[in-house]
Amino acid sequence: MLSRLQENLNHVQDRMAEACRRAGRAVDAVQLIAVTKSAPAGAIAGLVELGQRRFGENRPQQLITRQSEWPTAEWHLIGHLQRNKAKTILGVAHLVHSVDSLRLAERLAELAAGTSTRMPILLEVNVSGEDSKDGFDPTTLWQAWDTLLALPGLELRGLMTMAPITEEPDGARPVFAALRELRGALQQRSPDSVQLDELSMGMSGDYEAAILEGATLVRVGSRLFEGLP
Repeated sequence: MLSRLQENLNHVQDRMAEACRRAGRAVDAVQLIAVTKSAPAGAIAGLVELGQRRFGENRPQQLITRQSEWPTAEWHLIGHLQRNKAKTILGVAHLVHSVDSLRLAERLAELAAGTSTRMPILLEVNVSGEDSKDGFDPTTLWQAWDTLLALPGLELRGLMTMAPITEEPDGARPVFAALRELRGALQQRSPDSVQLDELSMGMSGDYEAAILEGATLVRVGSRLFEGLP
């Protein structure tokens, strides 16, 4: 298993590096989040052994369990978070990618206010407008922006989106470009203390296209675990 994991990891990293080269970006400008929602424990342990340090989980309880098993890794919550589950990931998730509403942000701020640390989050934006996807509508995000900036206990680090599935990966580039442009516009409306450095976009089928449009975090799962027993 380890040799196949190494082969898969090398392939993804090589494709990421090539996309960075094409975009004129430094290779270390983009970080790989290994998505482990359907991965067996042995495969996760193998990736950790191979030096992968950033992992993403869709479900809060799964994240909590796996963070306790591999506490030296960074565990990112990338899936939908219900407000009644928000307390469970406090101090466990390294970064929450999927804050998809003002009400959830307010709940996280309320929880973080009772601690001595700030909770790092990304705001999920439904750039494509698909009904099946969670996230702020861009117009709603603009309207809520000043309120979001004023919430205590949160560290706004950037934005996240999921692109529609397209026949060609480059078909997702307009969505990724729109998120990058939205980030730039919001940054101009933000104080210097808020740095929206992160763009979490791109998955197994389109991570190279996302890198070409400015992704700093790509969420790759199936490509890392192909061909495993």
